[in-house]
Amino acid sequence: MEEKILHYLTDIQTEEDIQILLACETGSRAWGFPSPDSDYDVRFIYKHKKDWYLSLNEKKDTIERMFENNEFDLSGWDLRKCLLLLLKSNPPLLERIQSPIVYMADQNFLSEINVLAQSCYSKIATMYHYLSMSKKMYSEIQGKENIKLKKLFYALRTAIACKWIEEKDEIPPIVFQKMLNELTIETHLKQRILELIELKATKNENYLHNQEPEIGKFIENCIVQAENISKSLPASKGNIEELNSFFTRSLQ
Repeated sequence: MEEKILHYLTDIQTEEDIQILLACETGSRAWGFPSPDSDYDVRFIYKHKKDWYLSLNEKKDTIERMFENNEFDLSGWDLRKCLLLLLKSNPPLLERIQSPIVYMADQNFLSEINVLAQSCYSKIATMYHYLSMSKKMYSEIQGKENIKLKKLFYALRTAIACKWIEEKDEIPPIVFQKMLNELTIETHLKQRILELIELKATKNENYLHNQEPEIGKFIENCIVQAENISKSLPASKGNIEELNSFFTRSLQ
């Protein structure tokens, strides 16, 4: 699969006349709980030649491609767009630059943007994102007798990310099991979650599973706690001049 993805990325570089600075996997494969039929959610950051940016005309700053009946979903953001999102501590971007599955990367770019991400990190912006996602995902399974494991894990991952923001002074990791291992969660509950990860790895995404009341209660508690503390969290420390400097260097 990696060879196929690299082929698609190389074609996009040629067709769009861009340079890909980072291409990685996101979604369930990067989070660490894929199903056998999970698709490939490939996200990339790219830059144009310097002259492309020297215009007052608004230009498209995203690239979207789908291949093989949507099994391969490739989506890219222009460098300038990414840095403006980084200034806002955009969680999907923060996840991408941490992905454990990397297809293409300029290592100097990747190292430096991760350092910048730390300086731009906003607990309140990140908390609001994960809290909103967790509430939305949990509302879709709450009270139902049978649920999709995919939706349970979407609600659980974002709830645990909220708990991470509360307990840690670091950006939430993209790898779900890292959060699970390092947070204060009862041992038997951790074990049940790990069992469900193993089960999910054997079941297609349409598989229906009995409700997990204890995990549901845990999600609810995370949501309530996040709502209670969210307004008092610190905002971003991002520096636009620091990002401008990085942007200029990256275009050389």
